[in-house]
Amino acid sequence: MPRFSVIVPVYKVQAYLQESLDSVLSQSCTDLELIAVDDCSPDACGSIIDEYAARDSRVTAVHLPRNAGLGPARNAGLERATGDYLIFLDSDDTLVPGALRAIADRLEETGCPDVLVYDYARTYWSGDVVRNQLADRLTEDGPATFRLTDRPGLLGVLMVVWNKAYGREFVEREGLTFPAGYYEDTPWTYPALMTAESIAVLDRVCVHYRQRRTGSILSTTSHCHFDVFDQYDRVFAFIDARPALADWRPLVFRRMTDHFTKLFTARGRLPRGSRAEFFRRARAHYRRYRAPGASVSSVARLRHGLVRLGSHRTYRLLAAARSLKAHTLRHVKAALRGLRAALLRLHYRIQLRLPLQEDYAVFSAYGEKGYACNPAAIEEKLRELAPHIRTAWIAPAAHAHTVPTATARLRPGSAAHRTALARAKYLVDNVGCDGRLVKRPGQVLLQTQHGTPLKRVGLDLQDRPAAAPTPDFADLLRDIDRWDYLLSANRHSTLVWEKALPSGYTTLEYGHPRNDIFQRATAADVARLRESLGIPVGCTAVLYAPTHRDYRRSQPRFLDFERVLRDLGPRFVILTRAHPAYDAPLTHGGSPRLIDVSEHPSVESLCIASDVLVTDYSSLMFDYANLDRPIVIHADDWEAYEAARGTYFDVRACPPGAVARTEDELIDIFTSGRWRGSRSAQLRAAFRARFCPYDDGYAAERVVRRVFLGETTDLPPFVPLAERHPAPAATTATLHPQPRYGELDRLAPDRV
Repeated sequence: MPRFSVIVPVYKVQAYLQESLDSVLSQSCTDLELIAVDDCSPDACGSIIDEYAARDSRVTAVHLPRNAGLGPARNAGLERATGDYLIFLDSDDTLVPGALRAIADRLEETGCPDVLVYDYARTYWSGDVVRNQLADRLTEDGPATFRLTDRPGLLGVLMVVWNKAYGREFVEREGLTFPAGYYEDTPWTYPALMTAESIAVLDRVCVHYRQRRTGSILSTTSHCHFDVFDQYDRVFAFIDARPALADWRPLVFRRMTDHFTKLFTARGRLPRGSRAEFFRRARAHYRRYRAPGASVSSVARLRHGLVRLGSHRTYRLLAAARSLKAHTLRHVKAALRGLRAALLRLHYRIQLRLPLQEDYAVFSAYGEKGYACNPAAIEEKLRELAPHIRTAWIAPAAHAHTVPTATARLRPGSAAHRTALARAKYLVDNVGCDGRLVKRPGQVLLQTQHGTPLKRVGLDLQDRPAAAPTPDFADLLRDIDRWDYLLSANRHSTLVWEKALPSGYTTLEYGHPRNDIFQRATAADVARLRESLGIPVGCTAVLYAPTHRDYRRSQPRFLDFERVLRDLGPRFVILTRAHPAYDAPLTHGGSPRLIDVSEHPSVESLCIASDVLVTDYSSLMFDYANLDRPIVIHADDWEAYEAARGTYFDVRACPPGAVARTEDELIDIFTSGRWRGSRSAQLRAAFRARFCPYDDGYAAERVVRRVFLGETTDLPPFVPLAERHPAPAATTATLHPQPRYGELDRLAPDRV
């Protein structure tokens, strides 16, 4: 008995069928059977299915004697299914790499629910990939399993059969089958969700829903769209036969009416001259199944009222009026924005004709956010070594408090901001230049980057459409061509930048200035930071900082923190830091030994305060290695991450420390002491030799002297690894005080 039965109904999709079947058979989870049902397709689909069945024993080819439609074709697949779970896939859609493994893991985590709902993305013929806009309803927060009454919002997610996995025993127990006709998903999905005793969600894109330019059944003009009325008759008949489901009538009634109005106004669906008949049928269904109680907006209430009255002409007139109003408002707002933009462009053009200010440097980081990263370290050192150069930082009001008082703040999009872009001699950023920037002769652009690349970047993403956001490569190249200098932390980064970000800039292999603090912080600094974070004296502080997932919109549930803390014992504290791409923290409340530091302004300070780093594929590991403290890699979804984003090397093969592939292994690494054992130290030493040759505490000074002061010789020499003395860990701070390089009387406000 396989874990999954994947049922694929096939009709007139010969151009897409092989890609669809391959997406199933190439899954890393191989415990499956694929049942391909040829719905008497007139093209080559039948022979393609037979070819796959001949070479792969997991494929079952089913040929129907006559064309019956999607519903009967799926029923034919159901009759032959033997798997624990049923998965339906349309024959022009595809499963994303690692989808079945993710589904299997989630089913195991949630105790094998009746139904598992997962996410999808629309893939357009133009190449665009757009994730489901209601993905937030698939958040994995809360109970692992639930009933529909606990999360009725799931009925708002596209009501199709192919974004769910169904327990076969559950389907057989409830007697679920598909009817004939269009919209056959409707009388399947509503009953399935309403009767399921346990539902779980998977916040991950598992299906690519192909949006074909032509050939889609639901986008064709046909009287078959009237089948929607019969399908809702079946849904309400199902509800009426089960009194326990009566409470669902108001919500299903509202969804039905919304469905009718959407079909009525959709272009190209209903045949010419059939709209009046469609509206009459909609009115009859409205009156037959009317069940007040579901909350509706005022606009929806008006639509429903017009359906109840059968006023199809009024409905079309109001729909046109509403469309005209929205169109007019958009144009007015656009005109106002355009006027402001025109005035700013004029101001910018005037500023471009004025002389450059040789003593002016403008900085920004992470797309004009707060004072942080390499630009912040360089700006601080510039004020120290070249006080004659004025500095300014581009930051919105929300991040104004992070900018030092000695540094001017520029509001993004303001006239002062445009003036600075036009007249500042030096521009420094860590992600990319302002797209409106006109590079002037004599201006110097320094791109610092913000980490050592493990995941693919730049032009190396051209074959990775699943990466989000996928860059505009033409804009990327225009941006790169404006750079004068590119900062690199190691030879690996230099080689990656040269290939993925090719242009004529000068590469500065000077190290990351943001890491200078690691070599300058003292034992007193470590103690002060730990106290400010609430880390008890004598405890081992684990900094847990996973990176984001390109294939997920909301944050995954990385670890069972309560279990980890329980198994590690009372002498461990976990500092959890969510990636900035996610809005929510990794954990909510709970143990006092679980400290959320997601909003802390300085990740460098968190590194200094901690004793060990646990991460997955975050570039933070390369920075943390400069502290020469233990690092543990938790690589539980490497295959999926590699498939979605792509990497430059397998971090599991040359890690900076012990590697855990499961939560159990992670716990064992700590309870056994391997996290700080001799083997981990050997791996870390090799990792540091490869990726940390220049981060010796003087990177910012090298940059300032070379770029801003024009010095090309007598730059601070690189301190060998063996001679460096990074900030001591708390467990050794009082026993082995370390000498420091340079003066560090205090940490800058943004770093505390």
